[in-house]
Amino acid sequence: MTWRIWKLGFGLLAAAGFAVPAHAAAEPLGEDRAACLNGGPAIEVNLTGWKDRAGEIKLELYPGAQEDFLKDDRDLRKEGKFFRRVAVPVPPSGPVSLCIKAPHPGRFGLFVTHNRDGRNAFSIWQDGAGIASNRKIGRGKPRLEASTVEVPAGVAVLNIQLQYLRGLAFGPIRGKE
Repeated sequence: MTWRIWKLGFGLLAAAGFAVPAHAAAEPLGEDRAACLNGGPAIEVNLTGWKDRAGEIKLELYPGAQEDFLKDDRDLRKEGKFFRRVAVPVPPSGPVSLCIKAPHPGRFGLFVTHNRDGRNAFSIWQDGAGIASNRKIGRGKPRLEASTVEVPAGVAVLNIQLQYLRGLAFGPIRGKE
C-alpha cells in the first residue's frame, strides 16, 4: 500500500471522528511542496534517524548518470544539465517530509544532507547524509546506483534514514526516530 493511500485512509478515519496519531502523516515541506500535493512529477522524502534537530535539511536531485552524481551544481548548470536543490530549516519535532520536483518522469540521483553546523559546505565531522537505498554510506561518497530514484508521472515516496559519522564510517544511529 502506498504512502498516499495511507494518508487518505488516516484522513477518512479523522473525518469519521477517530483519533489519528500526530505522527501518522507529515505535510511535505519546501518550496516544491505543491508538486507533491498536486501529483508531480516529484519525490516526497520522509526522513528518520535524526542525530538532533539543529540546522537545515537539503534534498539534491541530480541527472541519472554516475559522472554527474554529486558534481558541483555550478558545473552541471554550465554544462546545461539539470540540478535541483530544496533546503529548509529542520523542524524542532515531529515527522519530517520534504518534496522536490523533477523536470520529468525518469531516473535521477537523490542525495540528502543534514547540515547541522550552519555552513554551506558538507562537513563529514558534523553533518548527516542519506541515500534512496538506505544502504550504509560507509567511508566514501555514495555511488549513483545506491541513490537512484525512478520518478513516475506522479509522486515517488521514499523513506530515508539519515546517517552520521560513527567511528571511521557513516551509518545510521541506532535507537533514533
